[in-house]
Amino acid sequence: MHLLEPYFNWRHLYAAEEDPNSPFFGQTYSEFQFTQTVYNYYIHPQWDDFGSSTLYLKLLFTDYELGYAIIELIGEWNDAIENDIMTLKRDLIDTMISKGVYKYILIGENVLNFHSSDDSYYEEWYEDVSDENGWIVLLNLPEQSRYDMQKVRLGKYLEMMDLPQWRTFTPMNLYTLVDNFILQRLSS
Repeated sequence: MHLLEPYFNWRHLYAAEEDPNSPFFGQTYSEFQFTQTVYNYYIHPQWDDFGSSTLYLKLLFTDYELGYAIIELIGEWNDAIENDIMTLKRDLIDTMISKGVYKYILIGENVLNFHSSDDSYYEEWYEDVSDENGWIVLLNLPEQSRYDMQKVRLGKYLEMMDLPQWRTFTPMNLYTLVDNFILQRLSS
């Protein structure tokens, strides 16, 4: 797992540690000291800790004018024991919403497992963004994690879609593609 880096080809366009509006502003990274783990396996030091002991993320891109963010995830999404959704909502999403970000693309291809609890924080997040015509999209979840999320009906709060070639897009093109998908889905 230590070889799985967050996507880095957009770093010339955006770096969360250089964005004064980002919760990760001023963060420094080591390429050599591996300190964070998932299942006792070290992960690459470029991943950001947001307060969960099993789930990490990287804020890949934020556009405050259009109000969207692209976030990549790695690890185990555990709401049952860790209450990861509460931590994510309170420590990252609430800050971003206060800066005008209402559209979220979460890249979940490295979410190894999902363990559910109640859906109150998903509902709160959905209500916060839908009031501003926003949305939450989860891309490329592994089959088992997607099944576990669908089983507890989280699809009423977030859209799940597959777009394995997301890395071939610019952030703006990815956002436009996802936004158009959501608009088409809502109009049909």
